[in-house]
Amino acid sequence: MLSERRLQVLRAIVQDYVGTEEPVGSKALTERHNLGVSPATVRNDMAALEDEGYIAQPHTSAGRIPTDKGYRLFVDKLAGVKPMTGPERRAIQNFLEGAVDLDDVVARTVRLLAQLTRQVAVVQYPSLTRSTVRHVELLSLAPARVMLVLITDTGRVEQRMVDCPAPFGEASLADLRARLNSRVAGRRFTDVPKLVEDLPEAFEMEDRGTVSTVLSTLLETLVEENEERLMIGGTANLTRFSHDFPLTIRPVLEALEEQVVLLKLLGEAKDPGVTVRIGHENAHVGLNSTSVVSVGYGSGGEAVAKLGVVGPTRMDYPGTMGAVRAVARYVGQILAES
Repeated sequence: MLSERRLQVLRAIVQDYVGTEEPVGSKALTERHNLGVSPATVRNDMAALEDEGYIAQPHTSAGRIPTDKGYRLFVDKLAGVKPMTGPERRAIQNFLEGAVDLDDVVARTVRLLAQLTRQVAVVQYPSLTRSTVRHVELLSLAPARVMLVLITDTGRVEQRMVDCPAPFGEASLADLRARLNSRVAGRRFTDVPKLVEDLPEAFEMEDRGTVSTVLSTLLETLVEENEERLMIGGTANLTRFSHDFPLTIRPVLEALEEQVVLLKLLGEAKDPGVTVRIGHENAHVGLNSTSVVSVGYGSGGEAVAKLGVVGPTRMDYPGTMGAVRAVARYVGQILAES
């Protein structure tokens, strides 16, 4: 266990290195921070921190910089989440409240996160499997063709065309719409199959084939594999930190193009808290020089998706964690009210 004083020294090194981009020496630490000890004591503390792998010397005659292990300890023990100011909170709320639909909410969230943190922003669309049905609309396009519109509690809208085996009248369509919504509105997607399995039996024999076809299309929509969608923005921000990446930012950019990689980075949506993965904690080798700060968002206190930022390990962790958490809270409120 590190002593309280050495934890203070580590905190000061992280703060100075993040702020100045320069390796930190003992003389600078004692001048900038009220550590209450001599430069010689600080040097001894820095030597101990280096021996234990919390800081490193990038080249001889230079100061020290934090390692992944040092940043980890800083985040776990030393970094509080920096709260947003009143004007910042109002700006977030006003910017997001102007959204007209879910796509607009996600697009605005990506833009806002990238601007607030000056990192790469990633926002996952609300997952269908963690959503509930708000409404199912059925629209007649032709005697034997119906449009099925599924609206979720998160504002997500899915549309499917249904080619019916026989003509289906307006009265029958209205009856199916009413019966369907009475069973599934407000229910979790995972509950829907059982709720509708006997629905065809409520209709005349000649309409049961069409009812079954409509229900099959609905159930396919609920379980589609390609439901996991992401939006990414602010990639150009990485060029501001090119010197933070050992050789080139190319591996980072290539990793960011892979949706599966990003989904794994964000983690499971069911974990609503702020998660920070630092450097080599990211399994993808192209992202070993980055940190990922993510958090779940959703309505009703339950996370239905994740959002977060990707940037160099030399990042303002308290500020980034605060911004990510604040944006997620406002997105959840907007989804709940939409």
